[in-house]
Parts: sequence; structure tokens; C-alpha cells
Amino acid sequence: MIKNIVVIGAGTMGNGIAHTFAQSGFKVNLVDVSQDALDRGLKTITTNLDRLIAKGNLTEEQKTETLGNITSFTALQDAVGSADLIVEAATENQELKLKIFGQMDEFAPENCILATNTSSISITKIAAATKRADKVIGMHFMNPVPIMKLVEIIKGYSTSKETFELIYEMSKTLGKVPVEVNDYPGFVANRILMPMINESIETLYNGVAGVEEIDTVMKLGMAHPMGPLQLADFIGLDVCLAILNVMYDGFKNPKYAPNPLLVNMVMAGKLGVKSGEGFYDYSESKKAEKVAKMFSK
Repeated sequence: MIKNIVVIGAGTMGNGIAHTFAQSGFKVNLVDVSQDALDRGLKTITTNLDRLIAKGNLTEEQKTETLGNITSFTALQDAVGSADLIVEAATENQELKLKIFGQMDEFAPENCILATNTSSISITKIAAATKRADKVIGMHFMNPVPIMKLVEIIKGYSTSKETFELIYEMSKTLGKVPVEVNDYPGFVANRILMPMINESIETLYNGVAGVEEIDTVMKLGMAHPMGPLQLADFIGLDVCLAILNVMYDGFKNPKYAPNPLLVNMVMAGKLGVKSGEGFYDYSESKKAEKVAKMFSK
């Protein structure tokens, strides 16, 4: 039975995963090497809980209980002693994830399940960095984690039936809809989504239409809640590039090759919302300009 959770990484995905488990009554140890990152992560969780209260979906008592279920750590070995499940949510970097999984395997209890929130990296390869490949599995949550229902449950080559079934059923207790997926580059969500985003960038790159025009076509013509270029900004252009590279390397198919504009934007540090600029401008001056326009009408 899974009771005690460890989440590695306090960034956007990590704090969302910690929030979701904690709100569902699990005890969560949130780990990050940076105390500042932990502080920001806990602040984000508090802000998101306050939003739920404002909407009438949560009580102050439930907020206090949720926050009380989370303990923060800067050292992995101090956080995993009683862990039943560790969910890694670090940056989408293969070498970093392999290193973390080696450490998880070393410090975690023998029966602890090791999960990764990777968007595209092979579960089988990650499992090979451990001595418990049967207990390694993918749990790919969608962003924002507390709101989005989907979680891809990805089986590596050696993932046991017992591990899969336990994680699949536990995901339902989080209010999620788990989907069984096999271990191939990009899984399902990103194997379909990233080529669409890449093709949208290609359309812009070739001068067929502008940023807002492309997004408008997809929103109004295909009923997407957000245009693909705006979505890329929210995901992070560096993350999009990393996923496309994993698929390109994995399939050796040119249709997954990242567009040169995406590559150049990432090299220039234009990563989307996180950097203040991507296909759209998210700078404070631009926000002020929008507010001024609203009040001038």
C-alpha cells in the first residue's frame, strides 16, 4: 500500500505533483537541491490552494491540512527513508535523470517504486540505471497538474504487472484518469503534440502566417483552448526542443527534426513564459501596456 510519497524537483511540475498528492491525503516529502526553489514551490502551492478557496472548491481547513502534508528537504537521502513511491520531476535531461535514479535506487527502501514524470525519455533506459527495473515506471502528468485529469502510465521493458497495476489504481485516488502507454519516444501525448507544435513553427518560419494568426486558426478552426505557439511558450521552448530531439534520435525520422527557428530561439534564451519572451511577449512592460489599453477603452 502506498502512503508516503517523495517528489524530486520543486519546479512547475514537481510542486504541482506534490500539491496533488498532498491534497489527496498522502504524506509528501518535496526534495530540491535549492532551498530557494523549495520556497518558490511551496509559495506556488499556497497560491493555487488560495485560488481553489476563492472558487469555493476548498476550505481553509483543507488548505491547512494539505500544506501540513508537505515537508521540504534539500538532501535526497534524508527524505526517502520511509518512501513507498518516489516521483522524479527534474528537468527533461537524460543524464540528470539517470544520475538521480541511481541515487534513488541507492537510498530508497527495497520495495519502493521509482517513477519518473519524463515527457519523452525511455523508461527502460532510466530503469537500467537501477537494480530494481521491475519497480520503475513512468507517470507523465499534464500541466497544470492539480487541474489536468490525464496521467500517462508508461511501462518500461521490465516494469512488473504488480507495479503497473498499483500505480494505475493509485492514480485514480488522485482524481486522475490514468492511460496505459508503452515505452516508445514521446509516448502518446508528445508524439502527437510536438509534431503539431513543430509544424506550427514551420508554418511561421515559412511566412505562411503570423503568430496570432496561426493560433487563431487552431483555436477557432479546431476548437483548441490554446493555440500551439502559445502552448509552446507555456510548456517552454527548451522543453519542446528536448522532446523533439529525443523523438528524432529515437525514430531517426526527419519528420521529428526540430525547426531551425525553434533551435535559434532556444539558443537566444527566448524560452517562452519562463524567460519573459517566446512567440509572445510576457515582460512586465508588455503586461503594463495591456492594462493601460484596457483602461483607455
